[in-house]
Amino acid sequence: MAENLNEIMDRVDRANQERLGVLERLFSTARADSVFSAPVIQGGRTIITAAEVGTGGGFGSGMGFGSGTGMGWPRGHRQMPVEGSSADTQAEGAGGGGGGGGGGGAMARPVAAIIIDSEGVTIQPILDMTKIVLALVAALGAMLAIYGRMFRGGRHSRG
Repeated sequence: MAENLNEIMDRVDRANQERLGVLERLFSTARADSVFSAPVIQGGRTIITAAEVGTGGGFGSGMGFGSGTGMGWPRGHRQMPVEGSSADTQAEGAGGGGGGGGGGGAMARPVAAIIIDSEGVTIQPILDMTKIVLALVAALGAMLAIYGRMFRGGRHSRG
């Protein structure tokens, strides 16, 4: 049993190290060189683009040991047979445990161009028309849904 416990703990430690590596890679995207491009010099102008950068992630893990008849389990509960375990182990109800999972993502989109020339600094916004149209459609949908509820509610109360 102690050997199984050590093996499981080693697996958990390795999985945690992998998760930390993934998190470090995800959050390394939120650096200044990810947000601002390298300056491009053309003629008498210097142009630097700026981006919105976002990351997110979530991870989970689990572990369990024992017969499956401890606290929280109903009387007479039998643990499901574990594939590859012996009939003796299954008969005893002894089991190990494990689990894990995770996910994450990162995104970036341009938001502005910074133009530096002899006249000064100009910031030119970059409009994302797709995002604007989606926001408009969502707002109109919400307004129509609210109007519909108000209209139906008013009709039923009169009637």
